[in-house]
Amino acid sequence: MTESSAAPRASAAPREGWVATQFALSGLVWGASFLFIAIALTGMTPVQVAAGRAVLGALTLGLIVLVTRDRLPAWGRIYGHLAVVGVTFCVLPYLLFAWAQQYVASGLASVYNATTPIMTAIIASLVLRVERLTRAQVLGIAIGIVGVIVIIGPWQGVELGGDLVPQLAMLGATACYGFSLSYMRRFLTDTGVSAVSFTFVYIAIAAVLLLALAPIASPSPLRLDVTVVVAIVLLGAFGTGFAYVWNQNVVRAWGATRAATVTYITPVVGVVLGILVLGEVLVWNEPVGALLVIVGVLLAQRRLRWPRRVG
Repeated sequence: MTESSAAPRASAAPREGWVATQFALSGLVWGASFLFIAIALTGMTPVQVAAGRAVLGALTLGLIVLVTRDRLPAWGRIYGHLAVVGVTFCVLPYLLFAWAQQYVASGLASVYNATTPIMTAIIASLVLRVERLTRAQVLGIAIGIVGVIVIIGPWQGVELGGDLVPQLAMLGATACYGFSLSYMRRFLTDTGVSAVSFTFVYIAIAAVLLLALAPIASPSPLRLDVTVVVAIVLLGAFGTGFAYVWNQNVVRAWGATRAATVTYITPVVGVVLGILVLGEVLVWNEPVGALLVIVGVLLAQRRLRWPRRVG
């Protein structure tokens, strides 16, 4: 083998390693986001947490757009669609997760977040009709629903005053994610702008709306200390900013299917951090339900295939 033929492989190895690093970092940051929310809530209200992460995320992405001299979408109907995405992909789920985590462990919140692909499959097929469900996807949705029921544990006695409503709120948040992803697939598949610029616009819209809402819904003053500030900065700048850029780089290098496997990392990271940092305790039905949810996600995303019968 000549030196000229060996050179491309030598340069490809560090690139592949950097892509894998970005994949791991995005999974770690997104999994830790629920820990950051829990810590931020010790000094901020849910609305303030949602506004803080949106503002810091928009600022981070805005700086990236400015440094890279990326162009924004031309003014027109697209901004109406981006406003819908800003509300359903950011404002509502940020508020719902932050409110629910006042009553629910951060690890459990990360498990519920893993239901997003199942919600996406349901809404993409039944509501916006941008794809048809296969038998395997229907089975995956059914298994995922069973997993959610196991997590809730109705045999323990369901009380509306307990953590049932917060758990339903988190399912509402993932339903918002599912709607937004399906909406973008239908109306915003070919915008002509980069993913970073596209994301900056709808997160900036969400930040403006949440900043306007915060003084009305949460007039109480902030109680900031070092841990709260660090948590909200990490949640906004990394969880809502850099992690998205990392994920887009992984998608371009590995493809959407392989990049989407980060879905299976985030709940593991969230549960482990919740136990180690916050001293949270898992009940047996929660990991069992989480496992069923992951199996359902694998089927809903067409990553499990049944063996063909040989005639």
